[in-house]
Amino acid sequence: MESIQLSPYFDAVSRADTLRWVGAVTAMVGLLVESSGPAAAVGDFCEVRASNGRRIRAQVIGFRNGRVLSMPLEETDGLQLGDAIVARGEQARVAVGRGLLGRVLDGFGKPLDEKAPVEPEAAYRLYRSPPGPLEREPIREPLVTGIRAIDSLLACGKGQRIGLFGGSGVGKSTLLGSMSRHNFADVSVIALIGERNREVRSFIEQELGPEGLARSVVVVATGDQPAPLRIRASFVALALAEYFRDQGADVLLVMDSVTRLAMAQREIGLAAGEPPSQKGYTPSVFNLLPRIFERAGRFAKGSITGFFTVLVEGDDFNEPISDAVRAILDGHIILSRELGAAGHYPAIDILQSVSRLANQVSTPEQAEWAQRVREAMAAYHRAQDLILLGAYTAGSNPKLDAAIKSRDELNGFLRQQVHAKSTREETLAELERLAKALVP
Repeated sequence: MESIQLSPYFDAVSRADTLRWVGAVTAMVGLLVESSGPAAAVGDFCEVRASNGRRIRAQVIGFRNGRVLSMPLEETDGLQLGDAIVARGEQARVAVGRGLLGRVLDGFGKPLDEKAPVEPEAAYRLYRSPPGPLEREPIREPLVTGIRAIDSLLACGKGQRIGLFGGSGVGKSTLLGSMSRHNFADVSVIALIGERNREVRSFIEQELGPEGLARSVVVVATGDQPAPLRIRASFVALALAEYFRDQGADVLLVMDSVTRLAMAQREIGLAAGEPPSQKGYTPSVFNLLPRIFERAGRFAKGSITGFFTVLVEGDDFNEPISDAVRAILDGHIILSRELGAAGHYPAIDILQSVSRLANQVSTPEQAEWAQRVREAMAAYHRAQDLILLGAYTAGSNPKLDAAIKSRDELNGFLRQQVHAKSTREETLAELERLAKALVP
């Protein structure tokens, strides 16, 4: 009994670094601190001990001419030439436990809310390698999001990775909040990377709500915080998701947004001297993306289903980050500014969106109904100009006639109130009714 009670302390002792590696600050240019020492690896954390008593946490991002290059994670007021910098390799872990449910954490994994301290059950490494291909299980079981348009025509499975693509103001955060609140996963881990300070509390209180927060962990690193802390926050969210997965839970991992994460890595890469490539993004950006995405999946004990938002710059869906993300993920959901402007929520462009595992997680009947609905939508889209001009003659195409007749009903099905929730049974029953109405 005593050994069980003392096991967290034994674990902490085993992780402690018995040697203190110390260096000295030799220069600071912009956001970059250069030092002679300490002995540390890229990604390790250090602590600058300023002469005024402040302790400034920093992360090692590279080396140059025998010097260590670090980026501070906090304000650098008071930092002076010659200040001591100490390696803190043990900080590349985060404390985890069931008590984190319902909590809001910062990029270090520390509570931002004013609730009681969390009693940790274990410490998980942040920068572990993604599981190998043979460690993964086939994805066969659907994940119900509660959003009709997704569960019917873009079915997702437990362990799948999906991207939500859209410009600013088309409802990405609102849709994520609805999914986090209504999904049928056991736990949601939500990473808000690079968000505005104002939007964080709004998302938690309005989009997520008390019901969604009760079974979620929210990790926050706002846009005003240093780039390494924003990236660290994403790895904290991954480690938390892996902890709940190891408990046998089906986890929904939501990351908003990948674009701001890529911008943070670009900032670090340029400061470290990397050559810029496409639109100024450095090679390390495109190395970071698969390291994050590939940690989601279905495994023997549980699953991590990933929903990752991509803020499309200038509504250009072929810009470098969008292209790279689409190539890695198992599907993409496109949010249309045109639909959003027309008050169509969620503003999902069904014809441009795809779930690569829809057939594996759908029944044969659902796949047939979904195909019939998509065919009708595509037929209407091709003839839309003729229909609006009044140049189409009814009766010349029976399938198009059925699509026109069912147009309003179909749009009503694809629309959904922000706080409305649809069960899988309700969604499939309505999809079947629509599909049968489309038979000419």
